[in-house]
Amino acid sequence: MKRRSLDPETPAESAELSLCEALLSLKNADEMNAFLHDLCTPAELEVLVDRWRVVPYLLDEVPYREIHERTAVSITTIGRVARFLNQGNGGYLAAAARAARRRAAAKKGKS
Repeated sequence: MKRRSLDPETPAESAELSLCEALLSLKNADEMNAFLHDLCTPAELEVLVDRWRVVPYLLDEVPYREIHERTAVSITTIGRVARFLNQGNGGYLAAAARAARRRAAAKKGKS
C-alpha cells in the first residue's frame, strides 16, 4: 500500500471516510460503474472485479482449484478473498448478503 512521507493536508482517515461517503451517494449501478471507471485504472478495476467474482463460489464452499478453473482468478487471490471473508471486517459478507437480497427481490418482482 502506498504511504506518503509528507504530512498530507487531509488525514488518510478523513479522506477514506470521504471516499466511502462518495460511494454511498451514488444512486444506482450505472453511476457506480461510471465512478469506478473514473476512479480506478483498468488494472485496479480488474483486481476488484476478480476479488468480487470469487465471493459467491467461496460462500458456496467451492474448492479453490475449481473456482480458478471457472473464473481464471489466481489461487493466491482466491485465498486472499477467503481469508478476508473469514477474518476480515465483514464487508464482503455484508455486500454479498445485500446483493443476494436485491437479486431475490428483483426475481420476486418479475414473477
